Amino acid sequence: MRILLLASAFNGLTQRVWLELRGAGHEVTVELSVSPQAMREAVELADPDLIICPFLKERVPADIWQRRRTVIVHPGPPGDRGPSSLDWAVTEAAPQWGVTALQAAEEMDAGDIWAFRLFPLPAAPPSKSALYNGLVADAAVELVHEVVRKAADPGFVPTPLDDARPDTWGRLRPRMRQPERAFDWADDAEHIVRRVRAADGSPGVLTEVRGLSVYAFDATRGRPSAGEPGTVAARRHGAVLVRAGSGGVWLGHLRATPVGVRPTIKLPATMVLAQRLAGVPEWTAAIDAAPVDTYREISYRRDGRVGVLDVDVYNGAMSTAQCRRLEAALRHAVGQDTRVLVIRGGRSAGVFSNGIHLNVIEAARNPALEGWRNIVAMDDVCRQLLTATRQIVVTAVAGNAGAGGVMLALCADHVLVRRGAVLNPHYQSMGLFGSEYWTYALPRRVGPDRAERLTTACLPVDAADAVTQGLADAVLPRDPMAFDAAVAEYAHRLAGRDSYWAAVDGKRRRRESDERRKPLEAHRAEELAEMSRDLFADRNGFASARRAFVTKQRPSSTPDRIARHRRPAGPWTAAPADEAAVA
Repeated sequence: MRILLLASAFNGLTQRVWLELRGAGHEVTVELSVSPQAMREAVELADPDLIICPFLKERVPADIWQRRRTVIVHPGPPGDRGPSSLDWAVTEAAPQWGVTALQAAEEMDAGDIWAFRLFPLPAAPPSKSALYNGLVADAAVELVHEVVRKAADPGFVPTPLDDARPDTWGRLRPRMRQPERAFDWADDAEHIVRRVRAADGSPGVLTEVRGLSVYAFDATRGRPSAGEPGTVAARRHGAVLVRAGSGGVWLGHLRATPVGVRPTIKLPATMVLAQRLAGVPEWTAAIDAAPVDTYREISYRRDGRVGVLDVDVYNGAMSTAQCRRLEAALRHAVGQDTRVLVIRGGRSAGVFSNGIHLNVIEAARNPALEGWRNIVAMDDVCRQLLTATRQIVVTAVAGNAGAGGVMLALCADHVLVRRGAVLNPHYQSMGLFGSEYWTYALPRRVGPDRAERLTTACLPVDAADAVTQGLADAVLPRDPMAFDAAVAEYAHRLAGRDSYWAAVDGKRRRRESDERRKPLEAHRAEELAEMSRDLFADRNGFASARRAFVTKQRPSSTPDRIARHRRPAGPWTAAPADEAAVA
């Protein structure tokens, strides 16, 4: 079937749908909805049998959906309408939510229903981003497969939306605005956390911290000392602990309200508040201490002969400071007498890592210099993994990964990927050569020819194809709890093998042999020489690409690499029938 995907962005969900449909043997084209005319031209060029809109904020022109079967994937249950579906679901603690595939119609989200999926929501408030990247994306992919099957059935007729039906329990909702999101710092901490998480990703909740008007993101419960609600009790690793009416709230990221025409960007809270935090104490806790009421991005625990290092950084972006903390945590972890070390990431927000922190780099007084510091710190993290020869190292990729995040995962001995995760093993679309020892870690897994194709095609790879191409060793279950259990079983099986010491000895000898052939420092020096030109001479437009990314500028056109009707994809881009942001 010829299928056209119309989307506002080639985000994680769009990539998953693209990979799934191509893997099922369909001819799939992507067009970004940069304008009504661009959408019309894409339809004429692709001549699709079916149009699917997995992530679309704009209206499909009537002359398209009146002539072509066009199905919208809406992140809400049957009957739900409006642009703030997930915001309302999290804010009101809905026990159940859903995703609906419906026919494009004059009224947005009110067309005939092709299919839907319902699922329970967790009692603890999820962030909107985590909900979208997890339960919603999983349900949406299932729906797309059902839609394609039904589209192939000449007798199928979608069901008209009927608010009187018992399974149509959604309703029209307005766009959620700041008055509906607002909270008072005298409110209970749980209430505040839910409000902030409902606005996570975008737009955040407008509030005031330390006398500064900000939008709040990345909220978790805390337990501060007694004091007036709204005052800052402590800071830790970029976050601030704000006293509430009952308990406290850690805010990891803030965005200052705009001043003038210059857009503001989301940053670690301590960067935004800066000098306003004078006198606020640092909250200290050991890496392997119980994480009760503590803002914690990195933690370590032991499970018998297996050590587990959990890395959960906001949106998968790792600043220089975060890389330094991760490097220290790795030194702690590899110094233990465990047999296997597991590095887990992407479990809560659906993103494992995307490498360096573009927002922090953009906000720096000298972005090129901060970018250099950040990539050097990322290299130091990767070197810790590559030289950990006393243990078997496993990376458990529970969420999407891109650029340096993929290469970091490949520095381990074993790479496990959750079904549904998407890997983007490339840098060039951001105007960078890349580092993180990728010129060593990637070819040793996939070979030099495939490494070049992966890094120059700039296309996503799903979990199953990652195994086929050698990027990963195993695809584990999509369900988060089942994934965690499978990771633990895999690690304990490695630790308990009779051949364990032979495997460790073989690993050490291979590393020594590779080092004699070409030292790691040679790979690093060559990569950093290229990166210096990208950062300081800006030879490939990294500065403008970074600025467009952090300020969320809309693309002006669809990249040729994903617009199949403009340029045929190479044979290596095809993915088998299995499962997927870089968001």
